[in-house]
Amino acid sequence: MSKPPLITGLDHVVLTVVSIPRTIAFYERALGFLAHEFKQGRYALHFGRQKINLHEVGTVVDPNVRHATPGSADLCFLTEARLDDVMAHLAEVGVDVVQGPVNATGARARLRSIYFYDPDENLIEVANEVADGAAGQTV
Repeated sequence: MSKPPLITGLDHVVLTVVSIPRTIAFYERALGFLAHEFKQGRYALHFGRQKINLHEVGTVVDPNVRHATPGSADLCFLTEARLDDVMAHLAEVGVDVVQGPVNATGARARLRSIYFYDPDENLIEVANEVADGAAGQTV
């Protein structure tokens, strides 16, 4: 039997949204992402070394996509910024934090996280990785 391929990382995800302009405005304002048109009418939000491709509901961009649904994502973004500063910025731009800071479990480390919704009601988590014993602190 053959071995499965060794996956080394995640390049991008696709987020189905009601309105690409509204989504771009939110992520630029709330999280500082940069929007780029990578094909005619196709946009992506860039941050760090990753990107989120945007798919507007009702627009067929790939016939293999079967269940593109706005508001079905739950995404976690890592930051080195203090969560108190992130929460202050979100409040300044009119984004309500719905939970946090709370302890969470990440892929590589324990997390201290806050949660809020984007315009399509995708759950967005912004987190600090924390050293053992520091998870109770607002990093």
